[in-house]
Amino acid sequence: MSARYDALQKRLGYRFQRPELLQRALTHRSFGADHYERLEFLGDAMLSLAVSRLLFDRFGDSDEGDLTRVRAHLVREESLHKVALQLQLPEALRLSEGEARGGGAQRVSILADAVEALIGAVYLDGGNAAAQALVEQFFGEVIGSTTAESWRKDPKTELQEWLQGRRQPVPAYRIVATRGQAHAQTFEVECAVPSLSIAEVGEGRSRRVAEQNAALKVLSRLQPDEGGR
Repeated sequence: MSARYDALQKRLGYRFQRPELLQRALTHRSFGADHYERLEFLGDAMLSLAVSRLLFDRFGDSDEGDLTRVRAHLVREESLHKVALQLQLPEALRLSEGEARGGGAQRVSILADAVEALIGAVYLDGGNAAAQALVEQFFGEVIGSTTAESWRKDPKTELQEWLQGRRQPVPAYRIVATRGQAHAQTFEVECAVPSLSIAEVGEGRSRRVAEQNAALKVLSRLQPDEGGR
């Protein structure tokens, strides 16, 4: 293996028993037939499982909806791209000359796919425990330092989705009143769901904040056992 791959293994904290798996995980289909797409398929499944386990252990009181939302955020393309940059994958990828000239080594989708392929390669080389440890290295710190509440959707979005899921019209918002000087105004906004005969007023230092507070009050009435969540 080249010094470049040796340095990458040090950053991964994992040394391959079958170096050809590492090489395949870093090979784009433009370079040759022995590329990473099958490993990417496997790595995607392992990533979802490993992150699910981390979230299950970390957020013991969270429901399925919260856990699913956090997982979706963590395994999305943008998050995997950040991991790829931390691992300095652009310099390790094997691309065709044309793909390389076109900026393929910096393309978000390619880098995200390569991260998943690396997880799949580690799984095949070292088993489930090795893959789980790798995912924990990638995401353990952010999972350990956050709360489930910080990943939740804002009340307006959650209310709209709650209503749409039950085939109800979206809520209507209107400014009821404004108080104070222009530089320090307080807004009162009504959130109304006429089809359910529900309306609540929220306050805030901006219209947006007032709308969110009003939506939260409506959610609290629609979901009394969940505290508006």
